[in-house]
Amino acid sequence: MSASVDPRLLNPRVAPKRTMRLSWSDPKFRSILVQVAIIGLLLGFVGYLVHNTMQNLEIQHIATGFGYLNRQAGIPIAESLISYNPAVNTYGRAIFVGLLNTLKVAVLGIVLSTILGTLIGIGRLSRNWLIAKTTAVYVEAIRDIPVLLQLLLWYTLMQTLPQPRQSFHLGDIAYLSNRGLKLPILVWQDAHWWTLAAFVVGVIGTFAWNRRALKIRDETGEKPAIWPAALGLCVAFPVLIWGALGAPLEIELPKLTGFNFVGGGTISPEYFSLELGLVLYTAAYIAEIVRSGIQAVPQGQWEAAGALGLRQGQILREIVLPQAMRVIIPPMTSQYLNITKNSSLAVAIGYQDLVSISQTVLNQTGQAIEGVGIFMAVYLSISLSISLFMNWYNARIALTER
Repeated sequence: MSASVDPRLLNPRVAPKRTMRLSWSDPKFRSILVQVAIIGLLLGFVGYLVHNTMQNLEIQHIATGFGYLNRQAGIPIAESLISYNPAVNTYGRAIFVGLLNTLKVAVLGIVLSTILGTLIGIGRLSRNWLIAKTTAVYVEAIRDIPVLLQLLLWYTLMQTLPQPRQSFHLGDIAYLSNRGLKLPILVWQDAHWWTLAAFVVGVIGTFAWNRRALKIRDETGEKPAIWPAALGLCVAFPVLIWGALGAPLEIELPKLTGFNFVGGGTISPEYFSLELGLVLYTAAYIAEIVRSGIQAVPQGQWEAAGALGLRQGQILREIVLPQAMRVIIPPMTSQYLNITKNSSLAVAIGYQDLVSISQTVLNQTGQAIEGVGIFMAVYLSISLSISLFMNWYNARIALTER
C-alpha cells in the first residue's frame, strides 16, 4: 500500500493555498484591529459632538446651515479686487472679497519678503563691514519685536502723514498722504487680457525652452542661449498681440479735487501698513535661512570656483545658491505659511481681509460655527497648497542617485 502524495507538491508551478488565521497573537492583525478601534472611537466622539451641538442650537432656536450666504450682505467694504455693492451682493460674495484681499496680501508678501530676505541674507555674509553689520542689526532688531506691534507702528506712522492738500507728491503723478498712496493706473480693456495671456504663454514657453537647453547641454556640453527666446516670447510676442488689438494705452492720473483725490489707483494706509510690516518681519527670518543655507555649502566650492577664475557674483549665483537651495527650501516653506497666517492680524489695523469680514458676517447672522468653519477651511486650503507646491519643488531639486 503506497502513501498518497499531494500533486501540488510534485508540480512546482502550483503553489499550495495559504490559509489566513485571525489570531490576537498575530502582530499584523492586532495592529489593524487597534487602528480600526481608534478610528471608530474618534468617529463616535465627533458624531457625539455634532449631535450635541445641533441639539443645543435647536433648543436656543439658532439657525444652522449655509443658506445665509445667499442673503443680502449690507457690509461696506473699502477695498475690493472685484465689483461689490453691499446693497445688492450677498454674504457669500462679501466673504469671497475678503478671501481675495487675503490672497493679495499673502502672494505679494511672499514675493517681496523672499527678495528682501535673500538680499539681506547675502548682505550678512558680505566682506563689507558696514553692509554686514547693518543687515545684522536689522535682523536682530526686527525679529525681537512682535509682528503685531510692528503693524500698529507702521499704521500709526501712516496716520501722521499730512492731509491730501499738503501731501508729498512726485510731480502730478504720485501723492502720499494720510489717505494712502495715490498712483497712476492703467484703464483696463479686453486687449490687455489677451496681452496678459500672451505673456503667460511666453513664460511657459521660456521654461520649456530652458528645459530643452539643459538637455542639450547634458548631451553636447554646450547650452544654447536662453535670453533670445525669453525676449521674444515674454516681450515681443505680448507686444505684438497688444499692437494687433489696437495698442490701447490710457493712463488715469490721480487729481486733487477739494479735500481728496479723484481717479488713479489707491494703496490704502491699512493695506500699505499690513504689507510693509509683514514683509519686513518675515524677511528677517528668511535672511537667516538664506545665510545658513549659503554657509552650509562647503568652503571648498568657493575655493574651487575661484581657482577657475570665476568672480564672486558668478560663484554665488551659479554654484553656491543652487546647492544652498536644498537647505533653504524646507524652512522657507514655514515662513510662507507664517506670512499667510499672520495676514489675519489685519483686523487690528482695520484692513478688511477674510477674517475681518467673516467676523462681521458672524456678528450679523449669529452663525458662528459656519463662519469660523469657513475661514478655517480657507486657511487650511491655502496652507496645504503652499506646502504641496514647496514640497514638489523641494523634491525636484533634491539630489538623486543615478
